[in-house]
Amino acid sequence: MSAVPSLSAPGKVASRTREGGAARLLLIGLALAFLGALVVAPLTLVFLSAFAKGAEPYWKALGDAETFSAIQLTLLTAGISVPANTIFGVAAAWCVAKYDFWGKSALITLVDLPFSVSPVISGLVFVLLFGSQGIFGPSLREHDIKVIFAVPGIVLATTFVTFPLVMREVLAVMQAQGSDEEEAALTLGASGFQILWRVTLPKIRWGLFYGVILCNARAMGEFGAVSVVSGHIRGETNTMPLQVEILYNEYNFVAAFAVASLLAGLALVTLAVKKGAEWTTRLRPTRRESAGSSNLQGQASRLHPLQEQS
Repeated sequence: MSAVPSLSAPGKVASRTREGGAARLLLIGLALAFLGALVVAPLTLVFLSAFAKGAEPYWKALGDAETFSAIQLTLLTAGISVPANTIFGVAAAWCVAKYDFWGKSALITLVDLPFSVSPVISGLVFVLLFGSQGIFGPSLREHDIKVIFAVPGIVLATTFVTFPLVMREVLAVMQAQGSDEEEAALTLGASGFQILWRVTLPKIRWGLFYGVILCNARAMGEFGAVSVVSGHIRGETNTMPLQVEILYNEYNFVAAFAVASLLAGLALVTLAVKKGAEWTTRLRPTRRESAGSSNLQGQASRLHPLQEQS
């Protein structure tokens, strides 16, 4: 009988392993170089430029009246648009994931519209609707309501640009988990609010958390749509990104980079919170598995004497 030939020679396996390791190291090196050139280096430059003349000019720039007003307006805008988008996102995701109706695909397309439309175009649409020469401009002027070049216009533009973020995160989680538990709760007599509060929200809490974080980060950093509807009124309608542009154009580089560093710091905090939530989510199954194994061991130890007696 002839010997069975080897499927792969040891030399070939070793060479393939070396080639795979070299390719992996090359890809990691390229990724790190790309990340360092486009992310780490600009962030480092922002903070170094902000503190180029020391800490005192940095804090003085952040304490300026116009800059402080821009910070307040940014926080106010995020504080209004993020809760509004959270409520809308949960409601829209619930509607799309739990029900079948005519026009469902059209609704999903409309929700994704801000992703495909330039923020500048979005701001221009609001100007054409609520501006002094817009469709609703004369009616608003009669009732002394100012939307464009005022805080309401900034909030509307920011809300429009950011509203798909929460819905998309929540919808993916709802579709992956299904609706079996909601149907069981409905069979047991639970009301719609009870199902939402006690069944659905605990299931989607991490997806909802990610969506809120992304929405908040985008709301604070939005520039294009807000630039169109704000009017760049100093101390009144300038958000932090607009204030950075104004300070940089005035060659006040320390103040411009100080405000930019504050925005970058908020983004880093947002990223840290998101990663912390992801790590917590990964640790939960491990803890549950360890708790389950300890329970099984305890049950086995309790059953062992009974087995000996039998």
